[in-house]
Amino acid sequence: QVQLVESGGGLVQAGDSLRLSCAASGRTFNTYTVGWFRQAPGKEREFVARIIRSSGYTLYADSVKGRFTISRDNTRNMVYLQMNSLKPEDTAVYFCAAGSVGGTSPNYYRYWGQGTQVTVSS
Repeated sequence: QVQLVESGGGLVQAGDSLRLSCAASGRTFNTYTVGWFRQAPGKEREFVARIIRSSGYTLYADSVKGRFTISRDNTRNMVYLQMNSLKPEDTAVYFCAAGSVGGTSPNYYRYWGQGTQVTVSS
């Protein structure tokens, strides 16, 4: 069993930066791939980034590539999403998720946090 808690969201202006954190509990957390997803009002949940458990390989959605960076600290059971050059279209609830396979579909992730709101004003 893995429990995930996101933090770090807030209200910022376009061009600003935020760092989201995902704190995980569970002894097996380091064996999972972790992804960040987001969901804006009236839209489906969409993939943002993911980091593979063992290799640390990362993958990003085209919309955030070059602006967002996902990282993990396995010693602290933490995963981060550094978001730079934020745009109003980045406004959404951001979720971290953990799964054994870990792709770009939410269906690959078994465990989810409650989400943290990110609002970017223009």
